[in-house]
Amino acid sequence: MLTLLLLASAPALFIMIYIYSKDKYEKEPVKLLVISFLLGAIFSVLVTTLLYGAVDIFLPVAAEFSVWDQFLKAFFIVGLIEEFSKYIVVRYYAQPKAAFNEPFDGIVYAVMVSMGFAMLENIVYVVQLGFSTGVLRAFTAVPAHASFAILMGFFMGKAKFAKHRVGLNILGLSLAVLFHGAYDFFLFINFIPGISIGAFISLAIGLLLSRNAIKRHQFNSTFKSSLTESSEDELI
Repeated sequence: MLTLLLLASAPALFIMIYIYSKDKYEKEPVKLLVISFLLGAIFSVLVTTLLYGAVDIFLPVAAEFSVWDQFLKAFFIVGLIEEFSKYIVVRYYAQPKAAFNEPFDGIVYAVMVSMGFAMLENIVYVVQLGFSTGVLRAFTAVPAHASFAILMGFFMGKAKFAKHRVGLNILGLSLAVLFHGAYDFFLFINFIPGISIGAFISLAIGLLLSRNAIKRHQFNSTFKSSLTESSEDELI
């Protein structure tokens, strides 16, 4: 059991450490990161569970082998509900904080919230389905959650310092839902032979865009120039 718990937790821990290391110029307070992680693991999961319960009552997806029904499930149930549950933590807990003081912070906090959600979800799957599931999800589902978070956090980071805050926040949420929905959709319609490859293509595109998003916010960091000037002053 301990081995399974470690296997289920390790991918999310690795991703959080990786993103924290990419916040080069002005680290976020560890306390806020831990709280964001816990809110993702507790609050976001609770919101998701409640919304799933409501959807099962009012909008049940009946046809398991219907492409249209699985499309609705992937994008408008799973993708929207799960990303919205993470979005509200970033939007109403992290984004208003004074420590959220540069666009890159949107990526940092969104990833922490998402990894809280992903770790708890991963533990449930791995404990139920075993070691091989844990290995597979370490390279697929957990990195996918991270990519959704980075894409959402990229625009939420820009939103705090822009005039059109609402539009950018919603754009971030929409992009996360789009990639989450696409990833799940191709998995949900695996009754069509070979179609699951679409999930891995979607994941690859999401990871590539995430890499570019990280680099872009790093390059444009408001603390980058001040750090450079400080280093130059020390040399003088």
